Amino acid sequence: MRTFLIGGLLAMAVGCGGPMEQEQEEAVDLASQESPLPNCTNLPTSVVRYYNASLTAVIGERGCSCGTYINWGKTSAYHNTRQNC
Repeated sequence: MRTFLIGGLLAMAVGCGGPMEQEQEEAVDLASQESPLPNCTNLPTSVVRYYNASLTAVIGERGCSCGTYINWGKTSAYHNTRQNC
C-alpha cells in the first residue's frame, strides 16, 4: 500500500510539474510592411539629429527636403529643425 501511494504521488508530480511545450509565435517581418510616405509638397523642414548637446556630430535626419522625404541614421534627444529649400 505504501509503495502504491508513493508511486501515485510520484506519477502526479511528474505529470503536473514536467516541462510544458510552448507555442512559438510566427515572427512578424516588419521589413515587408509598407506605409505611405508623408506628403512633403508644402513641408520644407527636417529634423537633424546630433550625437551630443554640442550639436557637432550629425547622426541622422528625418523630415522633408525640397519635396522629398528624408529618413536616415539614428535618433537622439539632441536635434535642430532645419528649413530646406
